Amino acid sequence: MERFNPDQLKQLSEDADMVYFTDTYGIYNNEWYSQKNNTERSGMIYGGMSSQDIELLRLMKAKGKLIITEFNSIGSPTHLDTRLRFEKLFAMRWTGWTGRFFDNLDSTKNKELPRWLIRNYKRDNNNQWPFTKAGVAFVNDKDQVVILQDSTELDDPMPHITSSPYGQQNFGLPSKIKYAFWFDVIQPDLKTNTQVASFTLDVNAKGRELLAAHQLPRVFPAVIMHKHEDYRFYYFSGDFCDNPITMGTSYFKGISLFKWMFYNTSDPMERASFFWNFYRPMVSQILKEEKNSKSN
Repeated sequence: MERFNPDQLKQLSEDADMVYFTDTYGIYNNEWYSQKNNTERSGMIYGGMSSQDIELLRLMKAKGKLIITEFNSIGSPTHLDTRLRFEKLFAMRWTGWTGRFFDNLDSTKNKELPRWLIRNYKRDNNNQWPFTKAGVAFVNDKDQVVILQDSTELDDPMPHITSSPYGQQNFGLPSKIKYAFWFDVIQPDLKTNTQVASFTLDVNAKGRELLAAHQLPRVFPAVIMHKHEDYRFYYFSGDFCDNPITMGTSYFKGISLFKWMFYNTSDPMERASFFWNFYRPMVSQILKEEKNSKSN
């Protein structure tokens, strides 16, 4: 969008029926040049939501167009002033915290643990990393790290998403589903937005105490929406679109009837079940509603 002038942005907002912002985290040296994700941070080549992006969103909102945004849209490396404009535009706030489930926090066994996560935790904790089980790691925009571990702070280490009655009835969402990937912690203005689904952490007394010490909630939004005549807006608080799904099955009508063939629920890190049982039905219904509204 940075190459678009105001007139071009206005024209795009006229031409487009909807907009979906995702993966604004960007591209980094180690991803672009080595063609892979490694566990260390590197210099950014491109990333962050821009002022042109915000202007397009403002125009789309003013025209009552469908807007979908997702995890980290306004997190790092988006500039603070851009984030504040987004938050004001859509009546929500990012707390500065991001989290993720790891099936093994033992740094000697799990080579996919981010090195920067371990390093930042050690910096503030006497150079110690005492974790050997599954758990949830939180990191904020000041590089502060909080770890909740299975049996220590968590009765169940896996985060779950629980859907509201509205989400179950209108989007076909399951009442509860595991979620084993990245998420951010937001605070919506519920006078303007509706909370469709929520992340829930199964913490014990020690875990509740640790969360409270860092002003982190045990339950926080997973999906929020504003669906009225003035505009339609959704924010997904997880990295929902990042799914290990091949495009081959997209050619087959009714493929969802065979979704059970595409995942193994005994694997705690598998994410295909989330795609088939939560993300796909929700986005499909959002697009179906949008199509129907255009034809009426």
